[in-house]
Amino acid sequence: MKNRIKALRAERAWSQAELASRLGVSRQTVNAIERRKYDPSLPLAFKLAQIFGQTIEEIFEPD
Repeated sequence: MKNRIKALRAERAWSQAELASRLGVSRQTVNAIERRKYDPSLPLAFKLAQIFGQTIEEIFEPD
């Protein structure tokens, strides 16, 4: 699934580790989501949307 996580994170000058800490996941999980190797669970997608102040649809897009 395509996503804008890397761009949104860069806009805030957050490292993958910082975003991971805010989400309560590992840095490797953030990396896998950004590289489209892992689709987040629905609760994690909602948490990402909340952290970035956007809707899930604004962050994620089907392939």
